[in-house]
Amino acid sequence: MTNHIHCPRGTFERGHFSRICGRDAAPGSFVIASLTIFKVMKNRLKTGVIDADDLLRRVSRSFYITLRVLPRAVGPQLSLAYLLARATDTVADTDAISVDKRRQVLSDMRLSIQAVCARQKPSVPDLSAFLRIDNPVLSANAAKDDAERTLLKNFETLLDALFEFSEADREKIRSVLETITRGQQADIRRFGAASGRLNALATDDELDAYTYEVAGCVGEFWTRLCLAHVFPRASLDEKQLMSDAVRFGKGLQLVNILRDLPEDLRQGRCYIPEQSLAGFGLTPADLLNHDAMDAMDVMQRFRPLYDGYLELAEEHLRAGWRYTTSLPFGCVRVRLAAAWPILIGIETLRRLHGGNVLGDPRVKITRGEIRRILIKSVFLYPRRKAWNRLFDKRL
Repeated sequence: MTNHIHCPRGTFERGHFSRICGRDAAPGSFVIASLTIFKVMKNRLKTGVIDADDLLRRVSRSFYITLRVLPRAVGPQLSLAYLLARATDTVADTDAISVDKRRQVLSDMRLSIQAVCARQKPSVPDLSAFLRIDNPVLSANAAKDDAERTLLKNFETLLDALFEFSEADREKIRSVLETITRGQQADIRRFGAASGRLNALATDDELDAYTYEVAGCVGEFWTRLCLAHVFPRASLDEKQLMSDAVRFGKGLQLVNILRDLPEDLRQGRCYIPEQSLAGFGLTPADLLNHDAMDAMDVMQRFRPLYDGYLELAEEHLRAGWRYTTSLPFGCVRVRLAAAWPILIGIETLRRLHGGNVLGDPRVKITRGEIRRILIKSVFLYPRRKAWNRLFDKRL
């Protein structure tokens, strides 16, 4: 393995605002300095095979802004872990490949990551079946799938980059990816062999376990990295911090589930548990066939259950906001990186409170709206009380 990825480094460090603007700078100069820093952060990382920054932008979509603003003490680890997780997720979600093949390749990818984290030479899995141009799943969305194909082509390069981190950081990356791939394997078992059938999670416990395995564990990973590298001496309630970090991740994933419900149903996946649906006299099939004559009845019965999950997602995100505001105020980049997905998520929940969630177009926060959320959060940052109220103001 001869190619290396060095993840982005910026200049938006702790205390950088006060050094640029002065401790008592006006909000306007604060924003100008922030935008200048954002431009500096666009420095790209070129390698012989891929531009890591460009690949992050193409595959991470809205999460890219969070990855890019993180301090360089933790940004590279989180970015590489994200790329590895997206690579395994691409394999898990390629329905055109048989369930057995996907499970085997996913297991091989997990073992190769474990080997690198143990400083051993990995056996790189054969991903050729997932790279074929005629694969209908990998050609439905040209831009997205070209990025995922590039990601898989460079899986060995990602493994090579993993060697560069300390033993402690490799262990953190190994642990979070172990949990994520376990969740991906479970998803394949539940939904991979659907063949036109609609399958569903069984209970709320399964839903909670799923949101932890694909997102809650990321909150733990993020926090452990920051405790080690960003604020190791901060006086924090680590037990509460870790609990809120898990709920933070679960909340973001639950927002995705509730927003993407119609699309998931069409793909044979129902993340609303059967047991919960039965309590309202519904089945997963009722949600999929909601456009029949009894559509209004189905929606009226489903809405209270759906609203209950919206409230759960809001409670999780509120814990995430408590997490964010409990971090040291001087850790500007980490606090902004945590705040942005929460504020975008709570805006998404607000829009999901009305309308036919089974049939209306997918709720989407536009780029312009995201930009306004980001700018407002930066503008208000010096005003602690106003910034802390941002969460409640979006409800």
